Amino acid sequence: MRTATIAALQIGSQAAGTAATLDRILSYTNTIRDAGAQLVVMPEAALGGYPKGADFGARVGYRTPEGRDAFLQYWREAIDVPGPQTDALGELARTTGSALVVGVIERDTTTLYCTALFFTARGELAGKHRKLVPTAMERLIWGQGDGSTLYAMQTDAGRVGACICWENMMPLLRTAMYAKGLDIWCAPTVDERDMWQVSMRHIAYEGRLFVVSACQYQPPPAASVPDWPRDRPLIRGGSIIVSPLGEVLAGPVYDREELVVAQIDLDDVVRGRYDLDVIGHYARPDVFALTVDERAKRS
Repeated sequence: MRTATIAALQIGSQAAGTAATLDRILSYTNTIRDAGAQLVVMPEAALGGYPKGADFGARVGYRTPEGRDAFLQYWREAIDVPGPQTDALGELARTTGSALVVGVIERDTTTLYCTALFFTARGELAGKHRKLVPTAMERLIWGQGDGSTLYAMQTDAGRVGACICWENMMPLLRTAMYAKGLDIWCAPTVDERDMWQVSMRHIAYEGRLFVVSACQYQPPPAASVPDWPRDRPLIRGGSIIVSPLGEVLAGPVYDREELVVAQIDLDDVVRGRYDLDVIGHYARPDVFALTVDERAKRS
């Protein structure tokens, strides 16, 4: 058996901002270390924040001065990569001995990206993935990533890669990531809906790999979010860990913070691909071909 311990840290961006959120993440240092997790996945936009319910003063054909000020404030809460926040996350990885996949809002000059950062268990910032297609209104505030950040990293828990939230619904992106030989699929998200659980189980079963999805949990918001029920969480969570045969190993967890942990046997990846290997004997390269451009497109 090739066993490992993997985890999703269900946590939310703090209303007080990025510094407070980082402090909250670091408060889990002993919990992560005590769990013996070799991989911990954190939610989409955990650092920098997911501005659910915000409209940034936008209408078709015009923007308001108030919306521009809102974007300025959001930009100020984003992080530089590398920067002091990544240094702190690297120290968390080194102290706990856990590889990390962390969702952040990355600031690159004046453009923001929804990004997943990869840290080795030695504390090194090894790589990043920028969300290729921001969803719906997200396109107003986030730039598009390119193929140069379709990243995979070897860890003590296996080979890992990440797709962020609704990127997981992109069949060609899934195929490109499967082709990187992943053992563990990381899915940082803020999608709390029941259908998300179906998608995570499908990806695990399709790719015959383990899936770790970490979703934010945010409690009922202050009155600054209009028309929101005061007794309903803004984001209710739903973090989950799934086996290569689509079986739920841990979670989904709702309505609270939690480190969601599962023990896995990496040989289950091989067992699962015995009758379905979508990049091997089920690929049919004589019929299908996928071209992936992994060049950086920054002008």
